[in-house]
Amino acid sequence: MVLTLTIISTLLIILGLLPFVQNQHWIFRVPEFMKLQLLPIQVVVVVVGCFCLSESHLLWYLQAAQLLLIAYHVYVLMRYTKFWRTTEYAATQHASDKIKIIVCNVYQPNNAFHRFVGLIEKEQPDIFLTMESNSDWERAMRVLEKDYPNYEKVTLENTYGMHFYTRLKVNSVQTHYFVADDLPSIEAELETRDGHRFVFFGVHPPPPSPTEEDNSKERDGDLLSVAKKVRDCKLPVVVAGDFNNVAWAKSSVLFKKTSRLIDARIGRGILATFHAKYWFFRIPLDLLFHSPEVFIDELFVYPSIGSDHFPVGCTFHIDHRSDEQDEEVKHLGKEEVREVNELIEKGKREESDNRESVG
Repeated sequence: MVLTLTIISTLLIILGLLPFVQNQHWIFRVPEFMKLQLLPIQVVVVVVGCFCLSESHLLWYLQAAQLLLIAYHVYVLMRYTKFWRTTEYAATQHASDKIKIIVCNVYQPNNAFHRFVGLIEKEQPDIFLTMESNSDWERAMRVLEKDYPNYEKVTLENTYGMHFYTRLKVNSVQTHYFVADDLPSIEAELETRDGHRFVFFGVHPPPPSPTEEDNSKERDGDLLSVAKKVRDCKLPVVVAGDFNNVAWAKSSVLFKKTSRLIDARIGRGILATFHAKYWFFRIPLDLLFHSPEVFIDELFVYPSIGSDHFPVGCTFHIDHRSDEQDEEVKHLGKEEVREVNELIEKGKREESDNRESVG
């Protein structure tokens, strides 16, 4: 029993410490996603280990390290629970009407098109964004175009296709390729029926994993390029999509500081969106950030539509900035500014290196 506990404790400690290593290889970045899974396992191991402390001095040290990591994980995750205190904002007379969006990674091989189409027809959002949507998905969603006459279609077969639809007025829309010519991001300036203008960004960078990208260079470079673009916007902004990242990861924190946006999940719950089929491995990969003029009314996860991601829904309104929301905006330090620029350049070089290796 002591040997088993020692091995398990050592492994858990290693997984807990790997994210502190600032290396973009997936071995160091994937454990960032695992806090939700590591925490309950660590608690169980520590409780069981308490009955074996007299049999091993090494176990004392391992238990202490485990307790420190448990405290750290709780500290990080607490703000993403409903226990974290948030302010309720009452809309003023200047506020916009409520705006509803749905964002979903539909999973390219998923052919249950009717389930997603049915969700849109039932929920009637003002905006919806799909990721991993290829030509099959584009054809399946044409039935929705009578209600959503404004759209931007980026039809790709590489699992990075993206389709944006809205019933709101579109003042401008464009597709960006910040670090690679097959990784789109969509930017749209929209106007509500009552005249409020805002910018919506849809994003979907690649994940660091042994089956896709060896490292997070393209992901980090793409997201931070979006963040710098957002920072220059003069209008209220909403950024949503499959970030292939968790909100507590360092690169997400840099995104938040660079863009000067607010994480919509704070105080509203973990709201895990992936993996839809395996409950224990679920993590919140589909994120939403917003500027201080945007006030979240509801943020929620819909039931499965056959994808490996759950759809995410959000209702919000636009209003005058509040002091409380302004306090949520964080800024980059001097060293972080340098780090952000380096990460963006690394992302661009990674694409060039990939091309050369293929050539």
